[in-house]
Amino acid sequence: MKLNNSADVLVMGAGPAALSITAELVQQGLNVQAIASKSPLEPWPNTYGIWASELESLNMQELLKYRWKDTVSFFGDGLSTKGNTCSNHYLDYGLFNSINFQEALLDRCDGLDWQVETVKNIDFSERETVVICTSGKKYFARLVIDASGHKTPFIKRPKRDHIAKQAAYGVVGKFSSAPVEKNRFVLMDFRPDHLNSNELEEPPSFLYAMDLGDGSYFVEETSLACAPPVSFESLKARLHSRLSNKGIQIEEIIHEEHCLFPMNLPLPYRDQPLLAFGGSASMVHPASGYLVGSLLRRAPSLAKEIAKVIKKDPLMPTSQIARRGWKTLWTTELVQRHHLYQFGLERLMSFDEALLRIFFDTFFKLPKKDWYGYLTNTLPLPRLFIVMLKLFSIAPFKVRLGMIGLIKKRKEKN
Repeated sequence: MKLNNSADVLVMGAGPAALSITAELVQQGLNVQAIASKSPLEPWPNTYGIWASELESLNMQELLKYRWKDTVSFFGDGLSTKGNTCSNHYLDYGLFNSINFQEALLDRCDGLDWQVETVKNIDFSERETVVICTSGKKYFARLVIDASGHKTPFIKRPKRDHIAKQAAYGVVGKFSSAPVEKNRFVLMDFRPDHLNSNELEEPPSFLYAMDLGDGSYFVEETSLACAPPVSFESLKARLHSRLSNKGIQIEEIIHEEHCLFPMNLPLPYRDQPLLAFGGSASMVHPASGYLVGSLLRRAPSLAKEIAKVIKKDPLMPTSQIARRGWKTLWTTELVQRHHLYQFGLERLMSFDEALLRIFFDTFFKLPKKDWYGYLTNTLPLPRLFIVMLKLFSIAPFKVRLGMIGLIKKRKEKN
């Protein structure tokens, strides 16, 4: 039964989340429509990194443009502020070829046309959802999935006074000398020797950097979650200061990158008739900021469940279809894991620069299967508890105090 020639599912958005879920829905044989304020053919502005083994498990490693096996971090020798001792991670990391990634998902959408519209309102009836656009056009579907990002006004969630955001400013370019060793990827460089005493009191940031070959490099100054977030201007100044401290100048900017996204966005209410996916569904990992791996892992099961429900019962109310979708997307275990990660994030947000370096120096002393599973959100809940307890047990005393909330919250930048 179809009303008003409605689609089975309408997806809102044109980024990685929207294309990931749309592709899976199309592969399930559903009648899918898609709406976005910009064309899905428009190139994505940011780079997307991922641990290569995540893509290997999905048989998608050919989508990587760059891949590094020499992956390291620097924490200033843990307790000291200087020194070049690095933590070797022994897991390879990669950057997507964004164009190929985008095209691969579009190919799986099987020629679906996106309507380039701005959604003004969404109305719900018992068995149909109406999407009303600023153009006056209306689109009808049994289920609507909002995959338009964390800024969506349509997904309802608990209010939180302070949303902590991770911010980053980066440059792909040519440099007067190499900011990264040949064929190396630096996950975190927290060494603060370029900062003065006042800057050390500000929310900390680290360098995320990699050798791209052909004499070009990607360097990005990144802050962990802060409320309010560290400004792009501050991060740009820190990046230049970090490079200048090493006698390095930027000679050519090929691409500039600005990233800003919430890390502690509350989970949406899971009884609402509008389903979400990606950033709008609070799927950003609170501990690492990663999202793409989760999109690729979780889209197939969600699409399969939606297809099963819609095909089985043409008269099932929209609200019930959405609830089945929410239940699949956010299982009880995933919800509990998310709350644990958010608890950990709250603790880290209280750490000053020195304590944060000691924490990460300790974190990467865990067995690699544990810290890797923690960062990718692939640890089963019982194992996650064990890993968090193990981290607590090996941490220095001051870090333990911070982990149980006995360290005064650091001063945030106004």
